[in-house]
Amino acid sequence: MVARTKCVITTVGPYQLYGEPLLAACAAVGTDYLDLSGEPSWMAAMIPLYDAAAKSSGARIIFSAGFDSTPFELGVCYTQMLAQKHLGHPVPHISGRVRDMRGGLSGGTAASGRATMEAIQKNPALMAVMFNPFALTPSFTGPEQPRGDKVRRDDALGVEVGPFMMAAINTKNVHRSNFLQGHPWGEAFTYDEMAIIQPGAQTEFPALVGDNVPKPGEGPSKEERENGFYDLLFVGIDSDGKQVRGAVHGDKDPGYASTSKLIAETAICLVKERPDVPGGIWVAGAALGQSLIDRLQAHAGLSFADETA
Repeated sequence: MVARTKCVITTVGPYQLYGEPLLAACAAVGTDYLDLSGEPSWMAAMIPLYDAAAKSSGARIIFSAGFDSTPFELGVCYTQMLAQKHLGHPVPHISGRVRDMRGGLSGGTAASGRATMEAIQKNPALMAVMFNPFALTPSFTGPEQPRGDKVRRDDALGVEVGPFMMAAINTKNVHRSNFLQGHPWGEAFTYDEMAIIQPGAQTEFPALVGDNVPKPGEGPSKEERENGFYDLLFVGIDSDGKQVRGAVHGDKDPGYASTSKLIAETAICLVKERPDVPGGIWVAGAALGQSLIDRLQAHAGLSFADETA
């Protein structure tokens, strides 16, 4: 089946339980593959196993092609474009901030989170992968990164910020993007990702176990999906303190409504608009760049805006 098609989209997770056979088949025969993996330990294991095969066969493999991590990785790419425009060079640091978001927990996300916790219980060494921002950049380790695990003051914005659940995967994909592009942002690039704390907002992560947690395939209602949104801000800070600011806005619930459009439009962009992208294991922005930004704005309800003062 894989050999008879150009591109496969898989939403069947947890990928650490169900993903490898399909990934292996695509890498072997040269068929493009996209998934929604937010499971860094699985991804870190797959890259050395299948990257060379994908490069040889021409298969373009794109992990994390949904809300985690496309709006964040592309947001960083876009903000570096703004830095080039306004400052004439990339910035050495970007802070990703979730300004606002409305959406329900995906049952698939909860299942993947549980599978990751169970894998760590069986193999505690995997915890090092979770805490390593360069877990997806084989043979390269950059500088120590800013911590995002505690509530603190963001002096650049003048607000309180706290931990963001998806930062564990998004930060790794941002560094992989820089790595795959040949470090255009510098080998000393730093990135942190946190949520702006609104007055009265809850700062705890949603529970991944319990009677009220959605099962795989379950999640927010149609009304909740339609009324959801996300608003992301990326603040690029130069070595002299000058700033550039880029924003990414999505018009639907991030976990289902926006994610389904993100992965579908990324696949279309890859197959129809960018046949020149070579084989290998990619992240979306590194592979497709401005082509994907344009397509997501035209067809997926995303907007990218320059908020530099």
